[in-house]
Amino acid sequence: MSNEASGSTAPDSTGPVLTSGNVGFELTDFVAVITISRPEKLNSVTQPMADDLVLASDWCNDSDSVRAVVLTGAGPKAFSAGSDITSLDKYSTPWDFRNRADYCDAIRRLRKPVIAAVNGYALGGGLETALSCDIRIAADTAKFGAPEIKLGWIGGGGMTTFLAQSIGASNAALMLMTGDPIDADRALAWGLVSEVLPGDQLITRARELAATIASRPPIAAETAKANLHASANLPQEQAIAYERDLQTICFATEDATEGRAAFAERRPGVYHRR
Repeated sequence: MSNEASGSTAPDSTGPVLTSGNVGFELTDFVAVITISRPEKLNSVTQPMADDLVLASDWCNDSDSVRAVVLTGAGPKAFSAGSDITSLDKYSTPWDFRNRADYCDAIRRLRKPVIAAVNGYALGGGLETALSCDIRIAADTAKFGAPEIKLGWIGGGGMTTFLAQSIGASNAALMLMTGDPIDADRALAWGLVSEVLPGDQLITRARELAATIASRPPIAAETAKANLHASANLPQEQAIAYERDLQTICFATEDATEGRAAFAERRPGVYHRR
């Protein structure tokens, strides 16, 4: 998608300044790709990496040059194995651990649509990271698991609530209480992911999906995401009323006026996020 077609100016910068050396960031045609990059350790996340993921997510939120985000892992083996267990003993107290900067929280704060391209193991915090995204697609070699119970604790980044919402209470209980992983085909059958592809096609498909979303009127895309989140937490009648309010807000934007004009004139819309 060209900048001309999207109706916006060129990106405002190349991206956030990341310092851990283990989080990659690319920005092309309004699609940001964030890569968890520590493949020798199955992309397990240290605190400096978590800080970079928070920084990258916040930068995407603040940038008009980002309309969709792809989150993936480096290498063929893992999306992410979650937090680096060897780093957990570095917190002085359990309270310090409780109040650490959490990258899953930052990903969920993103107003822009986020696609998880799960290229391998998504375990523990890695599964929570994928669950924090709006759309999940997976390589056929991917595996998903919540192994924390085997070590004496449970997930703390939204694991239980988002897993139950995605695959149902019984399937979530099976994963949470055994700690055993499931493969990509079962993840697809249970609704944990939307598509399963050969590994060499995964990132191309993720970028394609992100480009499609980025080509849509951006306020409408962000509002659709906000509405999905609200619908999971509101009674049905309130959810419908809230949806109608959001529809009215979108209808009043310049982009919606342009969308109607483009439809009438049988041409692509040119959107400015206004």
